[in-house]
Amino acid sequence: MSAEEINNLIILKQRELEENFAGDVRAGLSAEHKYIPSKYFYDEEGSRLFEEIMKLPEYYPTRSEKQVFEKYRQQMLDYIGGENEFNLIDLGAGDGEKTKILLRHFMEQKASFHYTPIDISKDILDLLLDALKNEMPQLKTQAVVAEYFDALQWINDHTKERKLVLFMGGNIGNFEKVDAVGFLRQMHDVLENDDLLLIGIDLKKDPFKIIRAYADSQDVTAKFNYNLLNRINNELGGDFDLQHWEHYASYDPHSGATKSFLISLKEQDVYIDALKNTFHFDAFEAIHTEFSYKYTLGEIDALAKKAGFKREKHFLAEDNLYVDSLWRVKK
Repeated sequence: MSAEEINNLIILKQRELEENFAGDVRAGLSAEHKYIPSKYFYDEEGSRLFEEIMKLPEYYPTRSEKQVFEKYRQQMLDYIGGENEFNLIDLGAGDGEKTKILLRHFMEQKASFHYTPIDISKDILDLLLDALKNEMPQLKTQAVVAEYFDALQWINDHTKERKLVLFMGGNIGNFEKVDAVGFLRQMHDVLENDDLLLIGIDLKKDPFKIIRAYADSQDVTAKFNYNLLNRINNELGGDFDLQHWEHYASYDPHSGATKSFLISLKEQDVYIDALKNTFHFDAFEAIHTEFSYKYTLGEIDALAKKAGFKREKHFLAEDNLYVDSLWRVKK
């Protein structure tokens, strides 16, 4: 695939995402239980705020996953084998800080591979590519702006080597459990026999520790949620007044679901110019912005089996806060 074709793909996907934003906001704010899809958190400001969240003392998942990568990076390479060329595919790559732990180690071990970061945000991929060019100029890299399902199709159409797919950060938790199975089945179907999936999953634990991670003392997570409203104001001509909204997070230990909401503090109407529509909110009506499911190890094994994978290894963080689970495609 030529550089020109890759650039065209990036432009195409970015345009599609921009066009979808207005339609998804209309659908979400017209629903009986209002919502905004969490994928729209990650504009330039949202990506910056999430980087800030990952550094917060309360937010353990990023530190836990880095710890797993530092401790088990050689075992991970042993499973994929570095002698023959493989494609390291990073779904939802973000700033790539965790992945760089593996990239550096794989290069030090002279593994034969190339790196394909995939993300919904072109801005953050541009930053990642610039960083990789400076830090690891010998690394062979292609980048794709896409949503997950578009990325899966891209994987199917454009890669032939054996694959190690990274799906980190607990992102599978952002799917309802039935949708998680469907998504992983689709991933299984586009991968080849013996390809590997390394999937990061947040584990069930002390409920108060989870709540503190999603409602931090510095209110950075609140700003991250408010930025959704700012984005509607800036890109779609909305007139949300952020003073009349409050962020709220909850956790259900039974289902393992953490949920985030924006709560209307008064009865109000919000006009969105791009939609030529006014949306009414009752006092204390909520907009659902995100959920993040936590799992037990047994539930993870069941999830792998339902999706058609063979679970190879659980790489556990200290205190069993988090796991990166390695699954193999068996057809």
